[in-house]
Amino acid sequence: MDATTIWTKACGEISQEITKGQFDTWLATLKPIGLEQNTLLLGVDNDYKQNWIEENYRDVIADALRNAAGGEPVPFRFVIFENNDLPLFDYANETVEADSADKKPGKLKNGQKKQLAANLDPLFTFEEYVIGPSNSFAHAAASAVAQAPGRTYNPLFIYGQTGLGKTHLIMAIGHRAVQNNPATQVAYVTSEALLNEFIQSIADNTTLQFRDRYRKVDILLVDDIHFLAGRKGLQEEFFHCFNDLHMKGKQIVMTSDRPAREIDGLEQRLVSRFESGLVTELESPDFETRLAILRYKQTPTRVTLSDACLTFIAENITSNVRTLQGALLRVQTFANLSEQPPTIDNLRNLLKDVLAKEIEADLTSDEIQRVVADHFDLRLTDMSSKRRPRSVALPRQVAMVLCRKLTRASLTEIADSFNKTHATVVHACKMIKFVMETDRDMAEQINAIIRKLGRDPSEIEF
Repeated sequence: MDATTIWTKACGEISQEITKGQFDTWLATLKPIGLEQNTLLLGVDNDYKQNWIEENYRDVIADALRNAAGGEPVPFRFVIFENNDLPLFDYANETVEADSADKKPGKLKNGQKKQLAANLDPLFTFEEYVIGPSNSFAHAAASAVAQAPGRTYNPLFIYGQTGLGKTHLIMAIGHRAVQNNPATQVAYVTSEALLNEFIQSIADNTTLQFRDRYRKVDILLVDDIHFLAGRKGLQEEFFHCFNDLHMKGKQIVMTSDRPAREIDGLEQRLVSRFESGLVTELESPDFETRLAILRYKQTPTRVTLSDACLTFIAENITSNVRTLQGALLRVQTFANLSEQPPTIDNLRNLLKDVLAKEIEADLTSDEIQRVVADHFDLRLTDMSSKRRPRSVALPRQVAMVLCRKLTRASLTEIADSFNKTHATVVHACKMIKFVMETDRDMAEQINAIIRKLGRDPSEIEF
């Protein structure tokens, strides 16, 4: 079933689920662009509309697409383009003209031909990336890679918690590299999509074509590389792909939600290769950066949000950039529809669910150390002491891992709070994972501590 057919069928169902006004305002102008790696691309004409649809209609669209496909889930994503008469993507093997370096990549205009690597979000450029202390080093490394692919920081491994801008940063590398040299062939792929392609290539007996697709590029951008964990066949394939590209001097960039050595089920030979270049962490943005992001991302509306409103959002939503932007969209939509500036009380009501989650996430290392020490009848100073008997070392490891799982602190920050090294924290994570799998009594104690901290053990993956 092609993109147009499945979208037309889905629209018939969607129109029965929402009002005509809602459908005409938000969904009627979506265009089925095509299928990329079994993902339906839906064209939308601006980022404001995309964000609103993501926030309010994504589940409706997903259900309708599933029904249109006979019960099979249909992955989809939105892409923004300015002119419906031009193709969304020009691939690397097509004839193109270089655009001037001072123009933003990703916006196609009449009379122009710009090469874009497939799957790169047009908005994920360096120009749209707000820099602060939490991401400046990673940004500088990504910029250097984009300027000289394969010659510096190869591979580049970026890790950090969800919603901090990892995907934005690696897509920006692709955009800038193509902007600098339109002949550059860039491939962006998630590890999950890579797995699906790999499985399909085996079923279709097209593994040679699968290999060629990724070994002929100049820059390979792989998102969520931790998804390779435990998938031995794909790890074998990626190992050889990595070696082939690296020996040719081609650039490899990867993202993960944790350092490579913490990815349980990832072969050591891959860990060593992933760590052979530059490894950098994206941390949660500080207040000044969050405020700068809100000011930059604020879209023009009939009602401008006051500095007090932006400050309230920046002060209270600290977990990640994605949540921050979602809150901004919600508040701006309220202001736009009500045609009046929101008050702080309005914000508290509009964002009450988000604020509740932020409060839940606001645990500190000191608090966790105190609860763990109390549980095991230890002194608080034992958490950061050099004492090494198991009766002290194991509770200390438990506290380290809970800091990793329940706070937004980086590995370095956790290590500092315990007066230990980065490697000690990494070892603790592996040790406690083993304990949770093999020692039922200790696992129950750890779960009891988690409940004391006000969290649900079932929601934590060790």
